[in-house]
Amino acid sequence: MPEGTDDAALSATEELALARLALDEGDLHHAAGHLAGALARAPTLPEVHETLARLAAVSDGGLDLFPINHHTFVGAVVARAHLLATAGRPAEGLELLAAATTYAPGSPWAEVPWVTAPELAERLGPEHIARVLMQVCAALPDPVPRLARGALTPYLTLARNAVTVHPEHSLLLGAASALARRVGEAALAVRWAARGVRAQQSKMGEVWLGYAYRSAGRTRDGLAALGRAVELDPDDLAIYADIAGTLADIGRLDEALEWTERALARDPSFDCAVHTAHRLRHLRDGDLAHLVALADFVRDHPDDTHEHGDLAQCCRARPWLGQLTPADGPLLDAMRQAVADDDNGLGSVVHLTAPAPPSAVRTATSTAPGLRIDVVGSTLEPDPREPRRASAQQLWRYADDVPTPALPAPSATAVERIGQIAHPAWPHPPAAYDTAVSLAGLDVADLLGLLVHPPAAPANAVGRLLAAHDPSVWVRGVQVWACLGLLHHRTDEPWEGSTRRRVLLDLIWGVEDWVTEAALFALVTAAWVDPSVRSDVARVVAERLADAAAVARTRPVPIAGSLAHLALAAPELDPATAALATDLLGTRSARVPRPRNPLRRLWQRLRRR
Repeated sequence: MPEGTDDAALSATEELALARLALDEGDLHHAAGHLAGALARAPTLPEVHETLARLAAVSDGGLDLFPINHHTFVGAVVARAHLLATAGRPAEGLELLAAATTYAPGSPWAEVPWVTAPELAERLGPEHIARVLMQVCAALPDPVPRLARGALTPYLTLARNAVTVHPEHSLLLGAASALARRVGEAALAVRWAARGVRAQQSKMGEVWLGYAYRSAGRTRDGLAALGRAVELDPDDLAIYADIAGTLADIGRLDEALEWTERALARDPSFDCAVHTAHRLRHLRDGDLAHLVALADFVRDHPDDTHEHGDLAQCCRARPWLGQLTPADGPLLDAMRQAVADDDNGLGSVVHLTAPAPPSAVRTATSTAPGLRIDVVGSTLEPDPREPRRASAQQLWRYADDVPTPALPAPSATAVERIGQIAHPAWPHPPAAYDTAVSLAGLDVADLLGLLVHPPAAPANAVGRLLAAHDPSVWVRGVQVWACLGLLHHRTDEPWEGSTRRRVLLDLIWGVEDWVTEAALFALVTAAWVDPSVRSDVARVVAERLADAAAVARTRPVPIAGSLAHLALAAPELDPATAALATDLLGTRSARVPRPRNPLRRLWQRLRRR
């Protein structure tokens, strides 16, 4: 269901005016097109429905004006649904409205009198209504966000009417319960599901009842219902995974893992059980290997029964697994304060004991041009402005301790593409890799140019949020995605001698900078998606972290903490390096720690976008 080909700038009122004009001129096809546009923008506007009725009156019902094919515009689908109902075929019309809801659940497609009228439930069979409700539920999260529930109210009204007419139909009661649960009516969901099980016990009925109990906070009753479902069908392993997830939610992790093992004993490749098992094992001991194994399973089984969120759930808000780490240090603190005060940093002085990373200096001085940086005393060795190893690529030049880009600016195409995907958070490293494929067509010069000439944040919600709180997050995000783009360069080349590996290593061992972190994250991501490079990446990560730790004994290394987080996100990291990383972070556990983040509220807002 595409969005349509009409001018997207036209409002419902404008579409309606054009439809009426075409109708008055007898141009029925153009009238139908504009009515479809009006319905897509204002599905409940009475004037649109009045004009649709006029069109139907002069076109033998109007159905031929809204044919259905593989690429039908959603407004045309909804128009045909209403005309079918008028023509005495409401069952077909309801199915089309459900299809529209599946496509765009937030629009009130069904908020029309013929759907909520009690007569509809009397005319349609209970099985048909149940199928429609299940079709709608399949497209909805559980639960639906509160602000999005209004568009689904007509379906709940339909369910109430149908249950009144067919009070003992178990399938209808179960489907109605599933909808009620999703829209926050937990008590009603329990009542309907329990009535359905009493009318006719079935595996699916017990599952619906178990979910309803769980939504109502009655976890013990929910587990009992799901247990009865297993007794009715011991081969439905998805229920095992549901029981395991429910037990884990209430802290009964050992029992939860027992259920996943029971499922895997029956079918070691059953996707729901595999995903749940790896998530729970990671929850139990924090070992990254479980998440890497899950990522490998996902890669090797692209045809899973449905999309799973276990890997994303485990990586969410974790440094480098699900988001970049925020830069810290006195320079960035001063910049953020200048942004909060909206004074360009005028009159502020930051005293540093060593030169800050060049990206930090450029970001701070461009954001707060009044901010003055004072490096106190002589430069401590080793000089952070010099590459850590001989480098073929110079990103920065220094003049009087002020870094300037040593590379030309990227092309307009590169700026446009990075602006479309750059974001400080991602579901998990393999997902970030997949998203970055859109940068594969850029050449190395463009991607390197983005590292030192990051474009301004886009004028969208995320860009405005970052500009108002911490512009450094956007810059770091651009650098991360540019390095992920390098990871997609000439993927036909064998890894060991590849251009992508050589360029990323050059960046990793360059001057201490945010670019170091971004390039190392790209290598870590390569290890997540390609098991054959894991030993090589783990070795590079170990060497780079050991170097940072050694330098940190003589002077501050602002990126050391972030490098430690990156090490703990790397597959197959050796125990000694993991211990060094946790020591640098001041922790005693090998679990991936959450960053001490002064911008936690900002991250929470970003993840909701």
